[in-house]
Amino acid sequence: MELLKIKDLHAKAGEKDILKGLDLTINKGEVHVIMGPNGAGKSTLANVIMHNPEYNIESGEIIFDGENVTDKKADEIARLGLFMSFQNPEEVPGINLTNFLKTAKNSITGEPVRLFEFKKEISGYMEKLDINSTYANRDLNVGYSGGEKKKNEILQMLTLNPKLAILDETDSGLDVDAIKTVSQGINMFKNEENSILLITHSMKLISDLKVDYVHVLVNGKIIKTGDASLAAEIDKNGFADYIK
Repeated sequence: MELLKIKDLHAKAGEKDILKGLDLTINKGEVHVIMGPNGAGKSTLANVIMHNPEYNIESGEIIFDGENVTDKKADEIARLGLFMSFQNPEEVPGINLTNFLKTAKNSITGEPVRLFEFKKEISGYMEKLDINSTYANRDLNVGYSGGEKKKNEILQMLTLNPKLAILDETDSGLDVDAIKTVSQGINMFKNEENSILLITHSMKLISDLKVDYVHVLVNGKIIKTGDASLAAEIDKNGFADYIK
């Protein structure tokens, strides 16, 4: 069943054209990977889907779970079941991790959170993601290492349980052990009803995932789609042939 459909999407950052007629369809239960050279539009795609105000949609449509979200605000899109992790998660002084997750969960579901059960759920996720339990009471991302911030993004994904998770270079800057932990978290999240759109440069993260489709994004358009073997080919040979 179709979950996300992007049709002929054109978008700008300021006055610069970034996406130039991009098409993409993701069904429930699928894992899609976007790969491409620097400046191809990968992160722009993620931000445009979530309606980051720094980017302007010029034309095209974004349909999510049967609803046109092209002109919806980020908070409205999130409530419909879209989640995005960031390359460089922000530090938020004054708000601890537990309160942040509780507020986010309440905002998404519109229902009060049962604190005891919620803390137990978070504690279980943190243990599986190898996150120190003391971080539950620390300010969000403040003083965290790069790997800890990325693990925290996966913790947020598991807690909010969206229909579609967009992971923007979650493996960037991570060591081998942290990548394995993040892969484990993604596999914990994945089921037949939700989907993942993973933006990455390499095979490190996706080697432990069951990937359905790999897309090559160059100059604002998807120019080739294949299975996981396409990612392995790119990891070996790079993007030179596609840029030509």
